[in-house]
Amino acid sequence: MPFTKLGLSDPLLRAIAEAGYTTPSPIQLQAIPAVLNGHDLLAAAQTGTGKTAGFALPILQRLSHKHYSSNRPIRVLILTPTRELAAQVGESVSKYGEHLHPRLKTEVVFGGVKINPQMMRLRGGVDVLVATPGRLLDLVNQNAIKLDQVETLVLDEADRMLDMGFIRDIRKIIALLPKKRQNLLFSATFSEDIRQLTTGLLVNPIKIEVAARNTAAETVEQVAYLCNKANKADLLCHLIKVNEWRQVLVFTSTKHGANRLTDKLNKLDIKAAAIHGNKSQGARTSALAGFKAGEIRVLVATDVAARGIDINLLPHVVNYELPRAPADYVHRIGRTGRAGEEGQAVSLVSHDEVSALRLIEKLMNKPIKREQIEGFEQAAVAPPMPPEPPRGPRPVRNQPRKTAAAPKTEHKPRRRSSV
Repeated sequence: MPFTKLGLSDPLLRAIAEAGYTTPSPIQLQAIPAVLNGHDLLAAAQTGTGKTAGFALPILQRLSHKHYSSNRPIRVLILTPTRELAAQVGESVSKYGEHLHPRLKTEVVFGGVKINPQMMRLRGGVDVLVATPGRLLDLVNQNAIKLDQVETLVLDEADRMLDMGFIRDIRKIIALLPKKRQNLLFSATFSEDIRQLTTGLLVNPIKIEVAARNTAAETVEQVAYLCNKANKADLLCHLIKVNEWRQVLVFTSTKHGANRLTDKLNKLDIKAAAIHGNKSQGARTSALAGFKAGEIRVLVATDVAARGIDINLLPHVVNYELPRAPADYVHRIGRTGRAGEEGQAVSLVSHDEVSALRLIEKLMNKPIKREQIEGFEQAAVAPPMPPEPPRGPRPVRNQPRKTAAAPKTEHKPRRRSSV
């Protein structure tokens, strides 16, 4: 079924055509009519399924049919777990609505940057606000925004927001909204936490599950290279150079690990940048823009920072370290093989990660091909980690000579002030 059969207006269809879309994805095919008809929605959708258009297009259509007052109260609130995803969603909403008349105003707010410029942009009102929970509550507390006229609430990647500990913030935000509103919840999984969140939030929702849970796209080739932990960086460089990979997204478990790997790649003339929570928002935005433009060959990311990275035709994803949670493996490799295109997901697996690999295979109910590369083979027995370099003698500080201790005297304990 083409988009023209879904009841969308001509300005939206024009924007869809300019974006290069011809046929709606399964999530769009089911979500767009449901949202247009005002239903609450509970949708299980992996990253890369087109869910943003699935809720943005019908929301924009509903807004465009209503006259707004001059003060432009916030009528649509979209909550996302990360800055990158907020920026991505905001960009998509603006792109889809650029031919609407009168044009709707969309703003994006998130933490990690100064709040005053965001407050200035919100003056005069906004129709659609995309926000991360923490920064949204900051703006509410400073009386910069009011949420009492919100007509539609969207929780995007709700499972990740709960994983990141946003449940209390989300409940505070919901308490500020009108009782009567449309609620759209998108999640990669329907976990017990998600089910509890939906209780009392969604009213007779339409449920959509476009793909089996914990599955990867069939277009993604998966392979695990068995290696020693100490050789992972060299093996990654070997794969990049020998296979002439031009655009690679690499996942590490820690921020410090991302920095170390990025430094090594750059020293070997492989242009790389890291993106994680300790990086400023400017650095993260610059790294992502450079990666999308092809100026940066390798983007090294942690799981949280990678949420919202949406790159068309990303050919390669590498698990430099396997994730702690098997379900995160599915999220990671979902960055490639999108929209029916082929992709490759490579995992570098050391001795201590073999059990984690088995758990991933059990979750996906599918074996992952194991291979070894000559010169980087995994030893039959896990080799010992190289010893730490010996530490030199501790410097002797100039200290006053000890004198005889004064006799102890009883005294009342002092009350400590709270910090």
